Amino acid sequence: MILTISCFAVDAADLGYLLHKNPASVFEAETAFGRITVFYTEACAERCTAALVLEVDPVALVRGRGARGLDQYVNDRPYVASSLLSVAIATAFGSALNGRSRDRSERVAEKMPFTAKVASVYCRGGVDLLKSLFEPLGYAVSAEQEPLLLGGKVETESGIFALTLAGMRTLQDVLSHLYVLLPVIDNAKHYYVGQEEADKLLKRGEGWLAAHPARDLIAQRYLSYRSAIVRSTLDQLQLIEDRAEPQEDTDERQAAEESATEQPLRLNDVRLQAALDAVTQLEPGARRVLDLGCGEGNLIRQLLRESRIEKIVGVDVSSMVLERAQRNLKLDLLPDSQRDRVALLHGSLVYRDERFRGFDAALLIEVIEHLEIPRLSTMERVVFECARPRRIIVTTPNAEYNATWPSLPAGKFRHGDHRFEWSRAEFQEWASRTASAHGYGVQFRGIGPESPDLGSPTQMAVFDRQ
Repeated sequence: MILTISCFAVDAADLGYLLHKNPASVFEAETAFGRITVFYTEACAERCTAALVLEVDPVALVRGRGARGLDQYVNDRPYVASSLLSVAIATAFGSALNGRSRDRSERVAEKMPFTAKVASVYCRGGVDLLKSLFEPLGYAVSAEQEPLLLGGKVETESGIFALTLAGMRTLQDVLSHLYVLLPVIDNAKHYYVGQEEADKLLKRGEGWLAAHPARDLIAQRYLSYRSAIVRSTLDQLQLIEDRAEPQEDTDERQAAEESATEQPLRLNDVRLQAALDAVTQLEPGARRVLDLGCGEGNLIRQLLRESRIEKIVGVDVSSMVLERAQRNLKLDLLPDSQRDRVALLHGSLVYRDERFRGFDAALLIEVIEHLEIPRLSTMERVVFECARPRRIIVTTPNAEYNATWPSLPAGKFRHGDHRFEWSRAEFQEWASRTASAHGYGVQFRGIGPESPDLGSPTQMAVFDRQ
C-alpha cells in the first residue's frame, strides 16, 4: 500500500516539521501485520512530497486466527488501502494527526494546497461513492480504475481505483479524512469493532463528520454495521450538528458585530469609495484590478461601474464566500460583456499563484488583520514580490480609534476573526519596511472622520512600484 502527500505551499518543506519526519532520513516501524516506511521523494521550497509505504505480511495478518486454507494468505489485503493503512497513518504521523508540531506550530491550523494519492483502493461503489465521501470536504477527486488480471483474463471493471485528492486543507484535516474514510471505502475492518472504535470516529471526525451528507453511511461502514454502536454514535453526531452554528451564520454574525460598531459612520461605504478612488487615480489608468480577499463582492460591484477597467478578479480563501459573491453580483444575469469582465478565484494570500500576475492594481481591503502576524512575511512575498502590480492598496483598522466606541471594551477587536489591530505608528512602520524591501514607494491616508489625537478609524497605505 502506498500513500503520498504533496504540499505546494510557500516553504513547502515545512511539511517535514508538520509530519515530524526529516526529509533527509528514512523512517521505519514494525507493526503486528507488517512494516511501515516513510521517505520523501522531493523536498524544496515550492513542493514537498512524503511517501508512506505499508508492506503487509499476509502470514502475520492471519497468524493465530485459525487459518484453514491458502485463500487466507493470498488475497488483496496487502495491496489495497484499508484499516491497515489507517493504523499506519496513526503510527507514522500520530503527532500531525493530533494537530501538534513542536517547530512549526503556527502552520498546524494553516490551510495549504495538498494532494494525497492512494495507489490502490477497492471500492464497490465506484467513482460516485468516492466523490460523495471526499467532495463535500472540499477535495477535487480523481479516480482511475485499474485493470485486474483474473484467470488469465483482464477484468476492466475491477472496482480497484488509483485515488487522487486535491484541496486546500490543513494537514491534520487531510490525515483525519484519510484515517476515517479509507476503511469506509474498503467497507471492512481487520480488527474487532467496539465502543473504542466509536470514540475514535467521533474524535477523528470532529469538525466535519456531523455535517457530512454521507454521515450515516460513514458511521455504518466504519463501525462494521454494529447497530447499537452505530445508533449511539449517530445520536451523538446529531447533537453536535444541532449545537453547531453554520459557518455562514458565523461569518454573518461577526460581520454584523463589526458593522454595528461602525454603523454611525457608515464606515464601510467610505472605505470602499476611498479604495475605488485609489484605483481610478492611478496613471496611466488601471485596466486590470485584483481584489484579494474580495469577500461577498461589494468592492467588485463598485469597480464594475468603472468602464475603463477591463478585467476584475476577486480572490478569497473561502469557496462558500465566493458562492455568496457570485449570487450578490448576480453574475448569471449580467450581459456577456459585463460578466466576462469578472472572475472569482479560490485562492490564498499565503501561496504563490501565477494567476495573481499581470495586474495594474491589487486591493487588500480590511484583509491583513485576518492573518496571523508570522504569515505576513509570506503574504508580502506573494503580493509584493511575485504578483508585483503597479499599485497595491491596503486598508486596516486604526486600533487607536477604537477608544471612541463604547461598544469596544479595552483589548477587544472590531471583528471576531481579527488576529491583530495596529496603531498608526505600527502600520506605518510595517508599510514603510515592506515598501523599501520590495521596491515600492508608499503614501498614507486616513479614512473616515478624524480625531485630532486618535486619527481616523481606518488607515490606508497606497504602494506604487518604483
